[in-house]
Amino acid sequence: MGFVSSSSSVNLILLLTISFLASTAVAFSNTVAQSVSAGGETKMSSKHILYDVPVSNNGARCRIIIYKKKIQESEVSIVSPAALGGLRDPAYLALNPQGKMPLLTVDSGLSLPESDTICRYLMSEYSGIGPSFQPDNPKSNLIARLHDMYLTTIQGCLYKATPPFGIFGDRKDAIADFCRQLNVIDDVIDSDENGLYLCGEEVSLADATLFPTMIFAKHMLPKFGVPDNEVLPSKIDSWYTAVIAGDPVFAKVHDEILGALSQWDAKGRWDKMLLAGLRDDEPGTIFDKIVSRDIPATIVKEDSKILAFKDINPAAPAHVLVIPKDRNGLSSVRKSSPDHIEILGRLLVAAGEIANDSSLGFGDGARIVINDGPD
Repeated sequence: MGFVSSSSSVNLILLLTISFLASTAVAFSNTVAQSVSAGGETKMSSKHILYDVPVSNNGARCRIIIYKKKIQESEVSIVSPAALGGLRDPAYLALNPQGKMPLLTVDSGLSLPESDTICRYLMSEYSGIGPSFQPDNPKSNLIARLHDMYLTTIQGCLYKATPPFGIFGDRKDAIADFCRQLNVIDDVIDSDENGLYLCGEEVSLADATLFPTMIFAKHMLPKFGVPDNEVLPSKIDSWYTAVIAGDPVFAKVHDEILGALSQWDAKGRWDKMLLAGLRDDEPGTIFDKIVSRDIPATIVKEDSKILAFKDINPAAPAHVLVIPKDRNGLSSVRKSSPDHIEILGRLLVAAGEIANDSSLGFGDGARIVINDGPD
């Protein structure tokens, strides 16, 4: 059973039924430039240090710029945050209070967090070598901006164990919007653009920004039920395939990220994540048919998430069942995961609203029960 709330003064029952609708250790290929003082303290000999790890898709855009510009390790070293004790260590937090990566420390003593800021600093500081990453095409900045505004904010749905994912409390909703935003970006890309890159023959900030996230999308979205051939829209998919085959730097970053993700696979990282590891193998039940309207019911409340209807065999004068419209793996409370926090809360809120509805026969109190099993 589950949570029960009752009032001794009123013998009415509201039955809430949750229905049985039936830091990755991959080494970078370039080594860290460092020297050791007589006292044993490790000191970096580079002018700048980029704190990052191979699996970081945000940091990977910075690495693409470093690799494409062939910035020497005497200028920029790539170091794991573990060198400072990790993202939550006071030494790292002193440099970046957000406790995130990537982070670039420069020789002036300035610390620069946020991948777009780091990229633009590198593009300016090393403008005299390699590609500019700023072709004469405004779509480069547009694509990068769309990515950071509408993909970065919810990309946690691809790898975080628990919601929220940006504005979404449900992984399925976040993934649906992630795929929608990919199509928005795909529409921006010119289908007749000549050249290997998103904006033509010159690599741009758009390429560096979008590419690492597409590696995550290609690897992770199929785990959540998106068919392999539907993960990336057509123009993005063609560019993604071509740039891996045609640019050794993009192939290198692809291997860095994919190698780290493969290690996560081997460690069972996704096993407790809804749809990626947790599966709904329960058969359909009568509640599925009520939701689909194949079986009639007296519905008293409905929204996009829940359906409430009168019990056909009431155990009290007022007896209402509240169920999720999409069980989303929630075939019983015992199979709940952090992904279900939002819908579990929504069910209880709906139960409370119904218990206050005098038109349904409820008065000063109600008994709220969670059924979890045939008994």
